[in-house]
Amino acid sequence: MDTQRCPYRLDTTAADLHGEAALLRARGPATPVELPGGIRAWSVTDPGLIKRLLTDPRVSKDAHRHWPAYLDGEVAEDWPLRIWIDVRNALTAHGPEHTRLRRLIGTAFSARRVRQLTPVIEEIAADLTDRLAADAGDGPVDLHARFTWVLPLMVVNTLLGVPEAMHDDFRSTVGSLFDTDVTAEQAVANGQAVYRLLAELVAAKRQDLGDDVTSALIGARDDETGTGLSEQELLDSLLLLIGAGHETTVNLLDHAVVNLVENPEQLALVRGSAATWSDAVEETLRHQAPVANIIPRFATEDLHDPDTGVTLPKGELIVINFAAAGRDPGLHGGTADRFDLTRDTRRDHLSFGHGTHFCLGAELARLEARIALSALFGRFPDLALAVPPAELRPLESFISNGRKELPVLLGRRD
Repeated sequence: MDTQRCPYRLDTTAADLHGEAALLRARGPATPVELPGGIRAWSVTDPGLIKRLLTDPRVSKDAHRHWPAYLDGEVAEDWPLRIWIDVRNALTAHGPEHTRLRRLIGTAFSARRVRQLTPVIEEIAADLTDRLAADAGDGPVDLHARFTWVLPLMVVNTLLGVPEAMHDDFRSTVGSLFDTDVTAEQAVANGQAVYRLLAELVAAKRQDLGDDVTSALIGARDDETGTGLSEQELLDSLLLLIGAGHETTVNLLDHAVVNLVENPEQLALVRGSAATWSDAVEETLRHQAPVANIIPRFATEDLHDPDTGVTLPKGELIVINFAAAGRDPGLHGGTADRFDLTRDTRRDHLSFGHGTHFCLGAELARLEARIALSALFGRFPDLALAVPPAELRPLESFISNGRKELPVLLGRRD
């Protein structure tokens, strides 16, 4: 098959995300794909090639400099994924500009701030499990709505200093940015709603600065350049922190719960101290990458990879397929699809990225997941799914690998 002429059209509904990842992996280390709106791209599935691309200075994330189709006006203003391209923050910056922006937001996830959040996360987890125990009867409970979605949002709101009156609005708007199966009009409306909310947050914090990340970013100055964030960079940096600090952790928790209740022998390893909650978190990150696919990246010149024989043309959009890499049999063996806490390669995943764009919030996400899982299974030792796994509906997104809901039976309460 001539894959150059026959790009694979990605399923925007993500009905079978891992089946699609396996199909793409079978087509080669990198293969042409089609995104919504007929946008052509390359899906990279090979873990080794991904690592090399993510550390190659000739690979940029800046569409404003390195995507000819975008610069030439070939990408529609209402393209559903355009917000991922338009933003000006560390996610899309390249070279010295990325270094500057990353330094400015680095304080958000400093070791000090993460340590300070530990008792906060423990308190949130305890409060949420108390509410579950008090409010739930014997019937199904949507754990996604009551626990796994709420805990990360409360943590990121604490981190950013979001006023309590704005919590519900953030809750209703943030997740919309990851939906890849929406109309162009809805995508534009979702983006406008999020920016209105971010502008309200910044205005509120300017009136009442505190010991939080939003206040720190408002007053941040780069020691090397003496500059701070422009207003657009400030809003876009907050957008990055909210998206990276919430959606991905929600997905991690949802998948960890499903994996553990569907593999009771694995949960028994943790309860018997033969494995740890950290092992469960790392194996979930490998087995179910919270971000299945990420854009954008572009080669700043024709790139030939001698190890795979792949050539990525200059200026073409590159999609990094973390879902495919996490289950690559060449790295993880013939049982790569199996959830196994004792797997030697459980930590050899790319779910937090690699290289200069490695996720700043990785350690916070790990901490949240360890605390949340320990609290949840400690309080509800007989937790079980209320429906067969096949009936769990995925998010309609090939970017965010998550669930729409997570119906469970809590069982006895300890």
